[in-house]
Amino acid sequence: MVWDPKDPWGKKPDPLEDALKQAQSQFKNLFPPGGFKNLLPSGGVWNLIIAAVLILFVWQAVFIVAPDEEGVVKRFGVPVRAVEPGPHFKIPIVETVLQPKVAKLYRVEVGFRTNQQGRQQMVPQEALMLTGDMNILAIEFIVQYKIKEARNFLFNVADIHETIGKAAEASMREIVGKSKIDEALTTGKAVIQQDTLTLLQTILDQYQSGVQIAAVQLQDVDPPEAVAAAFKDVTNAKEDREKLINQAQGYRNDIIPRAKGEAAELVNRARGFAQARLNRAQGEANRFLATLKEYNQAKDVISKRIYIETMEEILPNMEKVIIDGKGGERVLPYLPLDRLSKPASKPIARTVPQPEVEESRSEPSHTTLKPRSTQP
Repeated sequence: MVWDPKDPWGKKPDPLEDALKQAQSQFKNLFPPGGFKNLLPSGGVWNLIIAAVLILFVWQAVFIVAPDEEGVVKRFGVPVRAVEPGPHFKIPIVETVLQPKVAKLYRVEVGFRTNQQGRQQMVPQEALMLTGDMNILAIEFIVQYKIKEARNFLFNVADIHETIGKAAEASMREIVGKSKIDEALTTGKAVIQQDTLTLLQTILDQYQSGVQIAAVQLQDVDPPEAVAAAFKDVTNAKEDREKLINQAQGYRNDIIPRAKGEAAELVNRARGFAQARLNRAQGEANRFLATLKEYNQAKDVISKRIYIETMEEILPNMEKVIIDGKGGERVLPYLPLDRLSKPASKPIARTVPQPEVEESRSEPSHTTLKPRSTQP
């Protein structure tokens, strides 16, 4: 029974079987009757052959695209369509399928090569590059990419791997040629990688290569071996400079807050001292005003009292001689200049306790003693 898509349950003659029977009859006519009769296949063998042909036909017509692949169907060598992951059909013999892995991340090495043992060897023709300040650097880097459009990837560029390597080398040379050596060796690596990726992607898009650049990573950026020692000394000096700058910055961050704290403490202490002095002065002023008020009420009594209290504090600490007013007229005044600089000795005599001395306005040459007033 032959399968017919219009009538799957109907029985119709098989044109292929008819053609085979006709070929068999023609083949028999080439030989005498009865010759090779036992060698010709019977009806059961023919069914097996037909089944095998059908199986081969189905096997050639069906193909499966993996989840990480994209299928590109060619008809007589010309791409006609692209198919997504899953089972699909094609015309046997006439159509063929290419299934590149679009999710795989491919790698291109520039400036070096990795052998089977995992060892890296520099390629000077690719690695040596000239910087913007006329210095030479040996730059080794890798480019990672994946397939963006399978049809363009397969048919637009002959050797896509080599093309990406050459374009990456050209892009890196252009970016490094615009940079200084210090940037390439120290802080400018990230910028160089990003600029190279952008330029490389632009070039490949112009080629319609169907490639998406995932990353450009610098592996080694070193000066040539002839001047490697000098460059190493320069790099060490720069690292020492950065270290000293960081130490100075740390010391600055430590000393400035401390100084600010001490300054704030001194300011607060000065403000407190000023406030204390102000309060003390205000209190003394208030006390003086209160005393002045009382003084205005009894000026004579308070003046005499102040005078007496002052004399009580002064007279005990000085040498003194008390002479009666009449005896003072017959005493010659004497001023011992040589004893003024010496410390005062204990008093010689006290004839009248707690005296009050009042100078006579009419007689300046002697003093007159009066008894202490009993007024309060």
